[in-house]
Amino acid sequence: MVLASGEGVEERVRDLADRESGCCSFFTFSVTQALGGDEVQLEAEVDPVHENVLNAPQERAGSAAESGGQ
Repeated sequence: MVLASGEGVEERVRDLADRESGCCSFFTFSVTQALGGDEVQLEAEVDPVHENVLNAPQERAGSAAESGGQ
């Protein structure tokens, strides 16, 4: 996920990643600041057993887009 950077964005993203890791230990998150500082990238990884958990939000978003958000 790529987010527009701004004051405090990277810190908030790191905080979210830390809290999610505490909740769901099968996630591995990395947060990086893009060169130039205009974007923050959040990458989430899981082991193969939990891929369905990682893919579910993207699949739901795609389904919602196809149905016009309904």
